Amino acid sequence: MKALLQRVTDASVAVDGKVIGACGPGLLILVCAMPDDTEQTADALALKISKLRLFKDDAGKMNLSIVQTGGSALVVSQFTLAADTSRGNRPGFSGAAKPDQAQALYLHFAQALRALGIAVETGEFGADMAVSLTNDGPVTLWLDTENT
Repeated sequence: MKALLQRVTDASVAVDGKVIGACGPGLLILVCAMPDDTEQTADALALKISKLRLFKDDAGKMNLSIVQTGGSALVVSQFTLAADTSRGNRPGFSGAAKPDQAQALYLHFAQALRALGIAVETGEFGADMAVSLTNDGPVTLWLDTENT
């Protein structure tokens, strides 16, 4: 799985002008399932994210995890993270998991975060979404389970 994490003070996602998910201080997580991913891959990614020390402690150092701060997460499916730009200027997305598999893994990933004690809201899989955020820091990280 691929994930783009942004530490945020707030984030929201809207479909047809209606906010369907939001979070306060925490993480906006854009996530993409790949064809070889499994529920175990999603669980491992969720565990990794839950332990990443991305939040400031009392001394201003990034020493605390989202769990330690009581932060929340907004998880949005983003198949474009699988973009292949090696053959010209139009990205290809055939490397992403097929929709049925991707949706199941996306939902499983969100549930795995919840099981780790993180309050999670989500976007709507496959919808045309408008995502708003206030990046805190800015702090943005790219994770790929192939490399972690």
